[in-house]
Amino acid sequence: MRGPARPARVLARRTAKVLLCCLLGYGVLWAGAAGGMVALTAWARHDASGGRHTSAGINHFLKVGAKVYRGSAPTAPGYRELADDGIRTVVDLRAENLSARELALPAQAGLTVVRLPIRDGQTPTEQQVDDFLRIVRASDGPVYVHCGAGVGRTGAMIASYLVRTGQATAGQAALRTVAVGPPSIEQVYYVLHAQRHTSRQPPALVSGISRLLDAPRRIKASL
Repeated sequence: MRGPARPARVLARRTAKVLLCCLLGYGVLWAGAAGGMVALTAWARHDASGGRHTSAGINHFLKVGAKVYRGSAPTAPGYRELADDGIRTVVDLRAENLSARELALPAQAGLTVVRLPIRDGQTPTEQQVDDFLRIVRASDGPVYVHCGAGVGRTGAMIASYLVRTGQATAGQAALRTVAVGPPSIEQVYYVLHAQRHTSRQPPALVSGISRLLDAPRRIKASL
């Protein structure tokens, strides 16, 4: 009995060591990526605004242009505050499963709401950017765009909007995006490659690495 058991124990120990090394390696990569993004955000805020916290609890609230504002997902008081400030249309980028009560909040404040769902940490499609541009043009007043925290998905959409409308270069849009908060790697790639007439999606390798490193944050956000 001792003979067969020994190789099994050796295999188990080796497997445990390999798993431990993989976890430690992932931890080092994650810490490096997260730390780099935080440092980049701190640096970018020397030249661009990170937005403000409103009295009704909206984070990263920022005026992008004469007709566009951005920030985090509002609560009921937040939507009423937006309406009181003259906002007419809300563009919700969240792809999360939202309750009927949450979905009804903008309309209860007298706002028109349009949903363009983007998964957390990811980037808008070409069609979604085109739709957003049309929504802004068609709105009879200012438009407020948000995701959950008002950072990554919102930043990617706003960057495309700024570049497409000629209000910023890709580099300028990237600076303004990162200043609000640390986005995912694929979102940074997307913003840096924004063009006047198109929005280039990140390669599969970039998206794969980004989603792997971003997994802990997305898991935490879903809890």
